[in-house]
Amino acid sequence: MSASTDAAGTARPAKPAMNLFERYLTLWVALCIVVGIALGYLAPGLFHAFGALEVASVNLPVAVLVWLMIIPMLVKIDFGALGQVARHWRGIGVTLFINWAVKPFSMAALGWLFIGWLFRDWLPAEQINSYIAGLILLAAAPCTAMVFVWSNLTDGEPHFTLSQVALNDVIMVFAFAPIVALLLGLSAITVPWETLLLSVGLYIVVPVILAQVVRRRMLAKGGEAALARLLGRLQPLSLVALLATLVLLFGFQGEQIIAQPLIIALLAVPILIQVYFNSGLAYLLNRWAGEAHCVAGPSALIGASNFFELAVAAAISLFGFSSGAALATVVGVLIEVPVMLSVVRIVNGSRGWYERGARVARTPPSARP
Repeated sequence: MSASTDAAGTARPAKPAMNLFERYLTLWVALCIVVGIALGYLAPGLFHAFGALEVASVNLPVAVLVWLMIIPMLVKIDFGALGQVARHWRGIGVTLFINWAVKPFSMAALGWLFIGWLFRDWLPAEQINSYIAGLILLAAAPCTAMVFVWSNLTDGEPHFTLSQVALNDVIMVFAFAPIVALLLGLSAITVPWETLLLSVGLYIVVPVILAQVVRRRMLAKGGEAALARLLGRLQPLSLVALLATLVLLFGFQGEQIIAQPLIIALLAVPILIQVYFNSGLAYLLNRWAGEAHCVAGPSALIGASNFFELAVAAAISLFGFSSGAALATVVGVLIEVPVMLSVVRIVNGSRGWYERGARVARTPPSARP
């Protein structure tokens, strides 16, 4: 990520623009649904062969694809930004509260309410617990990459966004497995601890270490310009890996989706509710705490978004390609962009109301993005 300076001469990260793929992510996912279902119908043996390539419950093709998805995102993260955490302590505190004390538990509650009770008669009985597990996995880790785009679209404070994401990534290494295990246990789902811990190691710990090694070497070799060139080369691989993973998933899920297309709409309901609930709660708590709007906006969006790449990989490792858990996480990918863009519009449209609040602190001009 390149840097610039503000009026006070302080270096700050450059704001990323939403590229063509990110803007139309929902369309690409919809195309992957069609392609995956068609290929799964025409060549089922090919998908079963992919599914059989496992070592210690980890699917090797998916592991490679997930690394290609996640590592470029983590290379962007500067863990040196953790030194700036105290600068916006109110916003940091609110976001941490939402990400780790509210969102996973609110999603579990919504999953039990809608999937386990209200929609139960319209869903395959043998997949109910698996759907709930997928929803829990989706909400158990905050998004890493797309939040920089959402922050940009709300004119967010870039130092806050970078330090918040870096802090969340550190916490995720230690908190993801215990939270998932706790909530799956409460859902009466047997927790395969060995597989869960292996997933954390493969999809969080190892990618974080590799990404930071690559980042440091590129910065030492050629500075921010060299890092930007590398990310430019890695980004297409990351996007292709995401699309390939989705095609694999829908190749396995095709028969079930064709039989009951209503499943995707039903799974989307708790996901939509939790996004609006958590983003709204974070936004209001920041206003009450006296944080500036340029921090409250990205705080609300970080609080509501999900690390769907990790969720998809963990669901496949824990429950398999053809599980309801894997399908539930993919539904999160399907609705990610439109729902988050709607939250962006709400945050931007309510700025006047937010800043009229008596408790709102005013950020000095030199600290604004």
